[in-house]
Amino acid sequence: MSYTISTAHCWYNEGKMIVKMYFLESIPFTFDEMPDGHLYDLDLIKEADNNRRYEVEDVYKGSNYMIMESMHPCFDMIEISNPENLPEDLIPFYNGEEDLLG
Repeated sequence: MSYTISTAHCWYNEGKMIVKMYFLESIPFTFDEMPDGHLYDLDLIKEADNNRRYEVEDVYKGSNYMIMESMHPCFDMIEISNPENLPEDLIPFYNGEEDLLG
């Protein structure tokens, strides 16, 4: 089975910041913080306003579920149809350029 990664800019942590959230089949599993000054980017704010708000617990639950099912992209080698959408530090692993499992 091949899984799909998607991303969205959304409000996080009680709406204190905007992050780039990563989803595996719509389940949040990690995020990237945006650079300083991101809250001055009106287009980014508008995009985040149109997406669901996430809390620390949402990412914890999603990530924990994937770990229990041995399907977390950061820890388990799973088949992903679009690895180019993964966080940058995972792309070499999924392209066979790096062996992160040892």
